Amino acid sequence: MKIKYSIAGFLILIHGISVAQTKSLSYFIDTALKRDPRLYELRNLILSAGIDSQLIAASNKFQITGNGNAYYAPVVNGYGYDVAITNGQQFSVLIALNKQIYNKKNLSLQYQNIELLRDSLRVTSAITSKDISRALIIQYITTYGGQLQLEYNNEVITLLLKQESLLKKLAQKNVYKQADYLSFLVTLQQQELTRNQLLIQYRDDFGALNYLAGITDTTITSLADPAIYMAKRPGGDSSAFLLKYRIDSFQLVNRRSAIGVGYRPRVSLFADAGYQSTFILTPYKNFGYNVGINLAIPIYDGHQKQLQYTKLGIEERTRQRQKGFVIQQREQKIRLLQQQINEIESLNGPINKQIGYLQTLIQVNGKLLETGDIKITDYVLALNNYITSKSLVVQNLIAKYHIINELNYWNTN
Repeated sequence: MKIKYSIAGFLILIHGISVAQTKSLSYFIDTALKRDPRLYELRNLILSAGIDSQLIAASNKFQITGNGNAYYAPVVNGYGYDVAITNGQQFSVLIALNKQIYNKKNLSLQYQNIELLRDSLRVTSAITSKDISRALIIQYITTYGGQLQLEYNNEVITLLLKQESLLKKLAQKNVYKQADYLSFLVTLQQQELTRNQLLIQYRDDFGALNYLAGITDTTITSLADPAIYMAKRPGGDSSAFLLKYRIDSFQLVNRRSAIGVGYRPRVSLFADAGYQSTFILTPYKNFGYNVGINLAIPIYDGHQKQLQYTKLGIEERTRQRQKGFVIQQREQKIRLLQQQINEIESLNGPINKQIGYLQTLIQVNGKLLETGDIKITDYVLALNNYITSKSLVVQNLIAKYHIINELNYWNTN
């Protein structure tokens, strides 16, 4: 009776899990992507880069500044600054205007650089989302596997409970030896202990799943089948992993152009207007203005331009080597994963066939058990073989889901 009550209480716990609201894989992924602070930061950085583009446009407009200056340099008993230099005193209030002209190419490169930065942030965001989803799917599959183990373990315990009371009566009538009945009880108790361990592990795995998704709710629910399928592989270099190197290439080209533009002549206009006076002669007439043009032509800087081009060449060779290595590793990883899926799928047929035989054998042995025409040890052996086969089915399914998840991580954008 103690075993029955213990198992009954345990089944209530499992029932509480199974009847609760079922949660799907998409629920956890969507929640994680909404709450992850890294993605929030990347979204804000993209917005910030848009403001940087507006700042560039604003900095190229007419710049107007107000300047005020007043000073007094006294000369006492012939001691003091030379009045020819200081004029003794000065007061000025000016409004200055500056505008750089012939700056279209430089502006275009700056805008391109900002857009490339935003593209780079978008790719980083895509890769981060993939990393978050992959980690969460791994934990979901692991937790779902524990749930399947619990379900078939419950199936085995239910089957054993049906036989326990009958075997007890048959043992009391000496149809079976007491030792055989105790051996059966040990098998039942082992399954109960396994159930306890599986439930503890399921709770831990579910807690880890909530943690990864940023969910603080501690309620344990059942999980829907992840239903993961192999995604279609994108063509070309549209994968986020390869787009990164494509954008890096554009950035290097942009930086090379910016170096060339930096050595072009720079022309800017300037003007100011206001009041400036030393108060020595007719200070009331010292209102005025001036206009001018500034031209800067680079002549010689110690071959810095060529050195910068050389640095960019080194970076480009590094980029090409890294891209080639990533492509090679990616292809090798995909081939290995596809091979693993084929190997796992080749096992499904024989295992399912064996389970069918064992189910029939258990049914037949169960009827023979009721009449005492079979040894309890033979029944337990068939049951253990059934448990092992069912466990293999779960392990193969979970392994297949893990491989598909990894394949989709490398195959999709």
